[in-house]
Amino acid sequence: MTLDSVQHTSAAPARRAAPPSPAAEDAASLERLRTLLDRRRRWTALESPFYSDPAIFAHDIAGIFDRHWFFAASVAEIPEPGDFVTIDVGSRSIILIRDDDGGVNALRNVCRHRGARVLTEPSGSVGNLVCAYHSWTYGRDGSLIHAAAAGADFDPGCFGLRKVHSMTVAGLIFLCLAPEPPADFAAVAEIFAPFVEPHDIPRTKVAFQQEIVEEGNWKLVMENNRECYHCDGHPELACSYFTTWGLEEHEVPEHQIDTWHRSVLADHELRERCERYGIPWQVYDAPDSREAGIRMGRDALDGDGESFSATGRRLSEKLLGDLPDFRLGDGSLHLQPNSWFHLLADHVITFAAFPMSENRTLVRTTWLVADDAVDGVDYRAEDLTHVWRQTNIQDAGFVGLTQRGVTDPGYVPGPYTPTEHQVEAFVNWYTMRMQEYIR
Repeated sequence: MTLDSVQHTSAAPARRAAPPSPAAEDAASLERLRTLLDRRRRWTALESPFYSDPAIFAHDIAGIFDRHWFFAASVAEIPEPGDFVTIDVGSRSIILIRDDDGGVNALRNVCRHRGARVLTEPSGSVGNLVCAYHSWTYGRDGSLIHAAAAGADFDPGCFGLRKVHSMTVAGLIFLCLAPEPPADFAAVAEIFAPFVEPHDIPRTKVAFQQEIVEEGNWKLVMENNRECYHCDGHPELACSYFTTWGLEEHEVPEHQIDTWHRSVLADHELRERCERYGIPWQVYDAPDSREAGIRMGRDALDGDGESFSATGRRLSEKLLGDLPDFRLGDGSLHLQPNSWFHLLADHVITFAAFPMSENRTLVRTTWLVADDAVDGVDYRAEDLTHVWRQTNIQDAGFVGLTQRGVTDPGYVPGPYTPTEHQVEAFVNWYTMRMQEYIR
C-alpha cells in the first residue's frame, strides 16, 4: 500500500464536541460552589477557589453585592449640587450625585441608548450628565432631558437612567442593587446611627483620599481587616493603637502583657468619660448573627489617647460636631460586606473595599475633618494621614502575600487561632449569604 493510499483511506477525523452552553457552564459552577460551601469547616480558612476562581468571583458579585447593602461613600465626598462619585463593583458602575435639593441620587452608570458609560471619572462636578457617545443628556435625578433625532414616537420618560436603592445614615451612604433590598439593614442602621451621629459627618470635609489596588481577592482584604493577630506588622499604628485589641488575658503573648494591662486601664477610664458625656461606647457584636452583619464599640487609644499619632495626641485642633473632649478613643465600626470605620474626636476615617476581579480589590480610604478646619493651621494632611497610609500599604503587602499563597497548589486551608474570631465571623457570614444565594 502506497503512502497516498494511506492518506486517502484514513478514517475521517472525529467530530469535535460542541462547547458547553453558557447555561450549562453556569449550572456547573453553581454546583461546584455548592460543594465547596457544604464542605467548609468552621474555624478553618476557605479553599483556594474562593480566592482564585473567576466563576466564583462572579457568583460573589451576584450573591453578595447584587443582593445586600454595602458602603459606598460619605456625604462629605459630594458636598455641593452636581458633585458626584462613581462606585465600581466588578463590572457594575453606580453614580452617586448630589441633587439640587441636597439629596443624594444613586443611578446606574449606563446610558439608556446603547449602554455607554455616562461618567468616566471617579469624581467631579457636573451640570447635567451627558453621554459622550451620542450626547444623550440626563438630569441629576437621572431623567432623560435630551436625545437628538430619537423619533416622533420616542417617549423620553421611559428612558431615564436606572435608579439604585440608596440610604444615608448619619452621613454615610449605602447602596443596594437588588430590586427589593433586604430589610435587616434598616434595623441595623438604627443601631449604629447613634454611635456615628456625635461625630457629625454631614459637617465634615474630605482632607485626603487614598486609593490602593490590592493584589488580592476582596475576601482576603476583609479577613485581614477583621483581626489584629498581625498588628505587630504595623509599627506606626502600634504607637497609639493597642495591638492586643480583641484578646483575652490568656491569649496575650508574653511580650505584650504590659500593653494589655495598660489597655484595660485605659478602656476603663474611657468608658467613665463616655458615660459622663453621654457618648455611646457599648460593644454591639453581631457580625454573623444578623443578615446585615455589624460589630461596633469604642476602644481607648494609647499615649495621650486622642488620635492615631506617634504620641496619641490629636491630629486636628478642631473637634467634630459638638464633641466635648478629644480623649474619646476610637469608635470602631465594622459592617459586612465591605467596610470599616474609625470615629475619633478630631477626625473620621472611612474604608471601603470594592471588588475588581478575583485577584484585585480597590481599597478607598477617606479622612474627614471638621468642615471649618484649615490645612496647615488646624491640621497637616501629611501628619493626619501618616499612620493609616502606612498601615494600608503594609496591609496591601500582607494581602498580596496571601493571594500568592492561596493560589499555590501546595496550599491547604489552615485553622484560625482564637484571636481571629472576627475573621471566622466574616467568613461564616459570607458562607451563609452565599448558601442563601444558591438555594
